Amino acid sequence: MSFLQPRPDQPLVIGFDCEGVDLARYGRLCIMQLAFDDAVYLVDAVMGGNSLMQACKLGLESPYVIKVCHDCKRDSEALYFQYGIKLNNVFDTQIAYTLLKEQHGKKWVPDDYISFVDLLADERYCGVVYDEKEEVRVLLRKDPQFWAHRPWTVMMKRVAADDVRFLLRIYERMVKSLTELSKWRLSVRSSLYCQCFCAGDDCFLGCPLPPPPEQLINGELLQEEVLAVVDVPSGKMGLVIGRKGSSILSIKQCCRADIFIGGQKGPPDKIFVIGAVKEVRKAEAILRGKFLPN
Repeated sequence: MSFLQPRPDQPLVIGFDCEGVDLARYGRLCIMQLAFDDAVYLVDAVMGGNSLMQACKLGLESPYVIKVCHDCKRDSEALYFQYGIKLNNVFDTQIAYTLLKEQHGKKWVPDDYISFVDLLADERYCGVVYDEKEEVRVLLRKDPQFWAHRPWTVMMKRVAADDVRFLLRIYERMVKSLTELSKWRLSVRSSLYCQCFCAGDDCFLGCPLPPPPEQLINGELLQEEVLAVVDVPSGKMGLVIGRKGSSILSIKQCCRADIFIGGQKGPPDKIFVIGAVKEVRKAEAILRGKFLPN
């Protein structure tokens, strides 16, 4: 009940993930996995439909329930466009891993994102080998409708559960290592990731970002982070990406910002930029410069 009817006096941390067919705004969300301390719930969006997903809406949007997941962008997009759910209060382990590396002096590198399989294998956070994930990837290439089939096979249930069963352990270990400043940056960036592929539709308009912790306001230089959406004119995306991605890579290297393209899952005519205000504005200017005639 602390998930279905969240309350400020009953804060909760859960593991979270979604599976589907081309999971995004135009695809189909088939399963949502929720990991609690004592159980993993597989929410069947195919059989349960909208009414079952709406029963989870309060928990998914609640600021009192922390949702621990790995790369929340497409999950958030699917939840919003298919069910009108605004994913909120996310602890994104992919972002947390990057911030922890920065704490230890690792130089920032564009697109240096750890996969979920590699994160699980890292002894500092979990130390679990997940070979079956690759087997499922092979099955998905052969049958893109894999997660839509019913009844569920034993493998489907096991893999869906394994995608979330270790997240709470990873969360506990990461939280202990993150500084207060990194926790704030993680919270802000996770919020922006949730909005990323939904932006432009103004679906998260008015949703405030987490305020900086009071003890850091006067003692640290806090850089505001923002999300910008760049509309790409028809036929110009190729100029932005460049041959074998050379152009977009050069932009990422000179701007310390995360840059994402909607791609085949959409929206195909938009580029999303997340980072400190100064770096985002620089990236926007360079991107728009690509549209100008020679």
